[in-house]
Amino acid sequence: MARRLVCVLLLLAAAPVAAADLAPLTRFHVHFTDLPQPFATPSKANPADIVARPEQAGLGLPPGYAATLFAERLDHPRNLLVLPDGSVLVAEQRMDKLTRLVDADGDGMAETRATFASGFSEPFGLAFHDGQVWVADTRAVWRAAWSDGQDRADQWVQVTPPGALGDDRGHSTRSLAIHPDGTRFYVGIGSRANIAEEAAPRATVREFRIDGGPGRTFASGLRNPVGLAFRPGSADLWTVVNERDGLGDELVPDYLARLEDGAFFGWPYAYIGPNPQPGFASKAPGLVVKSRVPDVLFRAHSAPLGLAFADGFAYVALHGSWNRSEPIGYVVARVPFVNDHPLGPYEVFASGFMVAPGKVWGRPVGLAFGPDGALYVADDAGKTVWKVTRTGL
Repeated sequence: MARRLVCVLLLLAAAPVAAADLAPLTRFHVHFTDLPQPFATPSKANPADIVARPEQAGLGLPPGYAATLFAERLDHPRNLLVLPDGSVLVAEQRMDKLTRLVDADGDGMAETRATFASGFSEPFGLAFHDGQVWVADTRAVWRAAWSDGQDRADQWVQVTPPGALGDDRGHSTRSLAIHPDGTRFYVGIGSRANIAEEAAPRATVREFRIDGGPGRTFASGLRNPVGLAFRPGSADLWTVVNERDGLGDELVPDYLARLEDGAFFGWPYAYIGPNPQPGFASKAPGLVVKSRVPDVLFRAHSAPLGLAFADGFAYVALHGSWNRSEPIGYVVARVPFVNDHPLGPYEVFASGFMVAPGKVWGRPVGLAFGPDGALYVADDAGKTVWKVTRTGL
């Protein structure tokens, strides 16, 4: 008997969630061998409605974890960086600025906030290296010196040349990861269109010397590689990718993949290995057969954005679908790793955003771990940042 496309196993959850939402530790396994044919179901535009967060609503978590509302009333918080002093930088993308949040008394809630830097163009990628904050926006990668307790950075140096990250049309996130050896960095650049032939740097991850330069294509065929991170203790670079829309409810699965120099992941000619894209496969048959199968598949249209590693897991923010008959996603998931490799399935780590079918008060985006092991979760729809900690229970 053929396996179902998605296997689901519901495990015990610690925190109550709305009946419409997924319980923590709900597990999914999407099999690349069981994909349906294109257009097996109609392609439907059906995003969840954003509603006000109910009083006392919070995150549903597995046993042994608790969440606090770290900050609220932000403006489209998209990505996060925990600085060495424990303060948190938030990329408020629509406002073209970074905000620094400080929890001075350690109660899990930020008491103060200050504009750390402004004047960017949709800032998203954030990193800290060698005493400097690094930022990627649609124009370039930038860096500025920073020291503990510093509320603002004004002297920004442009690292990449004009045009190296493409233009600002289409997918605007520019993810950023610095190699552990400090000699180079990587930027994820999404496509302009859902499906089209586009020249680099679109739909690629680019590699640059740490001092800049024009860069080169490291991996390609990546429609929108948003989350980008090195797995701790290794030089393995991973990304999560938003795949194409318009082929039906179960196509095309989004994914988590380890990147290697020269790897090609299909877009726009193929998907999830050598599955041919209607209308495009015949244009580049040699690339179709080169298309790789990613390491872990997520349910199609889940929209993985944030990516962070800790405790033997890859944590992934599933922003939520707009192109399915029933909205899905809207959770933080995690992928277990054993012996440096993902096992294959993924499970819900943090839910609670969906209060009724098709109605959500938040959409998780950026993820970042602090030095104390706490996980920070940015929610751009609810305009909040949450802090998740272990309770020791």
